[in-house]
Amino acid sequence: MKSTLLTLLAVPFLTLAVHAEDAKPAKPDKPKMDPAAAFKKLDANSDNSVSLDEFKAGPRWKKEPDKAEGAFKKRDKDGDSKLTLEEFSAKPEKPNKPNKPAAPAAPAKPDAPAEPKKA
Repeated sequence: MKSTLLTLLAVPFLTLAVHAEDAKPAKPDKPKMDPAAAFKKLDANSDNSVSLDEFKAGPRWKKEPDKAEGAFKKRDKDGDSKLTLEEFSAKPEKPNKPNKPAAPAAPAKPDAPAEPKKA
């Protein structure tokens, strides 16, 4: 009798919980801008290249101008202080992380003691 009563009381609460979870609107994913369109926006003087100043003026780097120069230099493969569309679109290479040292080996188990020889 008690278990039936508890089940009947629990059902409305579970139903409310399920409906409350469904009521939350899903956040729409912000679409990423096409690299070519972003490049065109950054290229203020329309010379088909992006200078460091143009790069820093972008919305991503306005908040962190000190990091912008490092990101710019990583992308500027030919070192001409200008980014072409190819350099701008390429994913920056991640620095190689040094290998982690190997875990210490488990201590060797001593061999079983030798049995005495029978004479």
